[in-house]
Amino acid sequence: MTTTPARLPDGFEVRIREDVTRLANGHVLVGGTPLRALRLTDAATALIEHDRIRVVDPASAALARRLLDANIADPVLSAAVPNHVLTVIIPVRDRPEQLDRALSALYPLPVVVVDDASTDPETVAQTAARHDAHLITLQLNQGPAGARNAGLAHVTTPYVAFVDSDVEITADALLRLTRHFTDPCVAMVGPRIIGIARTTRPRWHERYDESASSLDLGDRPCSVQPGATVAWIPSACLLARISQLGDGFDPDLRIGEDVDLVWRLTTSGHTIRYDPTITAQHDTRPTLTGWLERKFAYGTGGATLAQRHGTHTAVARLSPAMALAATALLTRHRYSIPIAVVCLAYSTGSLARSLPDAVRGTGLANRLAIRGLGWSLRQESALLLRHWWPATLLAALTNRTARRALTTAAIIDLITAKPGSNQNPLNTFLGRRIDDLAYGAGLWWGAINIRSPKTLAIRWIRVRQKPNLHAGLSARGNCPSRAVSAHGVSYRL
Repeated sequence: MTTTPARLPDGFEVRIREDVTRLANGHVLVGGTPLRALRLTDAATALIEHDRIRVVDPASAALARRLLDANIADPVLSAAVPNHVLTVIIPVRDRPEQLDRALSALYPLPVVVVDDASTDPETVAQTAARHDAHLITLQLNQGPAGARNAGLAHVTTPYVAFVDSDVEITADALLRLTRHFTDPCVAMVGPRIIGIARTTRPRWHERYDESASSLDLGDRPCSVQPGATVAWIPSACLLARISQLGDGFDPDLRIGEDVDLVWRLTTSGHTIRYDPTITAQHDTRPTLTGWLERKFAYGTGGATLAQRHGTHTAVARLSPAMALAATALLTRHRYSIPIAVVCLAYSTGSLARSLPDAVRGTGLANRLAIRGLGWSLRQESALLLRHWWPATLLAALTNRTARRALTTAAIIDLITAKPGSNQNPLNTFLGRRIDDLAYGAGLWWGAINIRSPKTLAIRWIRVRQKPNLHAGLSARGNCPSRAVSAHGVSYRL
């Protein structure tokens, strides 16, 4: 059941993001994720002062909410909640040294440690007691989702933080994240999670994970939703408002339980925020075998999520025209350029018809189409190298065109990959290839187990035509927008 968004409180402020393009004297805003062109009436534009909207009445509250949900604006955060209204839950199975480090960082917050059937429960109990943490001991292993739910049953504060035992984040950082709960719609918020190697001489895969952790969702704040720049937040570290958590995590899921909960909450109308200004450190896997097993496991989780959430799990979001153009360029035939040019022209025309009249003739449709082609190329490259690599490999063994496409995809990935400060481009490229092989193998294994290709499917999107160009901020505060994510602009690798 979908809830009606609660009104933002008076005094709440949002700030239009710096990466938003302003056209038609500020009456059209282009940005957000998924990318969209949003047209404002004179009444709505008058509410914006120095790129900020301050909530003072229903109209300003509606405009601020619309910009937040569209990822065109970010909240201006205020005070955090006090210590006594936040409880931390740490699910753990053995790992006493990591647990000790996690607990040390969380002082003086109240902590509930859930021992999920450790092989050495006494050591875990001693570690918890040393930090005055409340201990719950489970006799049967329930997995992280079940352990978190067991701890949740003992929480009496209005807010809860879930922190894994191999994660280090300070109490101050968690409290600063609670500032997002000033928005009554925010049910959950997560920090940026970066990898950190704890070994004396980190191996190559540990250094790679420090710069490209699977849990690191980037440096861009976001309202989390399927199709946005950030589509989920990891349960390794997140905060939640208990009154909006419902039944919590699904204990039947051992992989993907965080994605499942986030998508259930967003479907119900709740807001999830990602705040990369706050960081948590997640221990990298010290062994190559453990690292590969985890990447493979992440891939297998896609099958169950596809059964539950359908197209939310799409491995790519493409329009037919942009897909054809990108395929033509990847295969590098003599007719590739003409095909790409025709597709680009078609997409430009479709976009031009979907945009407000106020931005006709500005070249916006051309820029969006070119940008969309670039993203489509990256998506199809990822399909060949990551999600579909078993099929790609089989095709490349016998087909010259497939080999050309695979080579082009690898070059595009090498050019677009951003190596970390402790990585050179070649190590990053090799790390990504091995990461892709493990994850893609898991993805196909999951699809085979459920006997369904859903987890490998593309979501085909078309540009929505505008029903009413004169729509804007009405007396009731509605502010419709035009989604233009059909050309892959909203997809993030």
